[in-house]
Amino acid sequence: MKKDIYEIEYSSVLDVYQTQKAIKFVKDTFQKLLAKKLDLLRVTAPLFVSTTSGLNDGLSGIEKPIGFNIADIDEDVEIVHSLAKWKRMALSKYDIYLHKGIYTDMNAIRKDEHTDFIHSIYVDQWDWEKHIEEKDRTYGYLKKTVKKIYSCIYKLSLEVSKKYPSLHNDLPKDIVFVSTKELERKYPNLTRKEREDMACREYKAVFLYQIGENLKDGKPHDSRAADYDDWKLNGDILVYYPLYDMALELSSMGIRVNKDRLVKQLKTKGEEYKLDNSYCEAILNDELPLSIGGGIGQSRLCMFMLKKAHIGEVQVSNWNKDDVSKLAKHNIYLL
Repeated sequence: MKKDIYEIEYSSVLDVYQTQKAIKFVKDTFQKLLAKKLDLLRVTAPLFVSTTSGLNDGLSGIEKPIGFNIADIDEDVEIVHSLAKWKRMALSKYDIYLHKGIYTDMNAIRKDEHTDFIHSIYVDQWDWEKHIEEKDRTYGYLKKTVKKIYSCIYKLSLEVSKKYPSLHNDLPKDIVFVSTKELERKYPNLTRKEREDMACREYKAVFLYQIGENLKDGKPHDSRAADYDDWKLNGDILVYYPLYDMALELSSMGIRVNKDRLVKQLKTKGEEYKLDNSYCEAILNDELPLSIGGGIGQSRLCMFMLKKAHIGEVQVSNWNKDDVSKLAKHNIYLL
């Protein structure tokens, strides 16, 4: 059964100084592996985008971005939630060749995030996007790409274990593919998160795919924005986190919508009004390349590889002061 943060017996393997060095090692090593495996070019990226551009990530659709006005040009902008849409525009702007892609360090603020030991209002991830063609918009191509990304995670785990033997983990060499419908059939009486926990206990590394469309109970496994991932060709990379006996999401990704899927998914969510923004218009007018992309959590990956109990041990954010004091009494010290 999944454990509570105050129920675990915990003492950090690395002290604060060692942790800082290890965070750099994890990030430097992984992004090199990822860039080589997927043939990605590192690019710079925005911290904020125009409010009217339609480029911000709508997440589940209820989170509100932080906005402000740029006085000098009198333009309203908002801090990004992620760069899911911006990256697709960048593929076109930077003239990225077919089957090559880009990645960037994405820093975001999600003020409405419910914070806990794996969620912070500060989000840092590697956002990546790759130029594909129509024949690549298949489950097979998605699966091949997921395997490449997971091979980087697995290779990283070996490198971390080599440098820090006390941080050895038992990640399997191969990742298992499971659909949300399969989990619903197998565990109809469990919650969505409990299903993920069960799958990860069994397989240790899982790609849970087809997230967004309604299941038999009339609700999706998890909410997904309608205007970037194709809900039939997306999913999350989950790994088993033994410290809490639970599934830990490291990445969300998918093949992006073409114009047919864009219209269908927006209609499903009653969000046809979004078709009028510049991003959606560009898709409808075939002005953007077809693509596959995703985000890989930097702090999540560091937390997992360094066997930390709280995401605040590998990133700096703001937390409830009472919680910080209480955590310290359980050997969990936040940065």
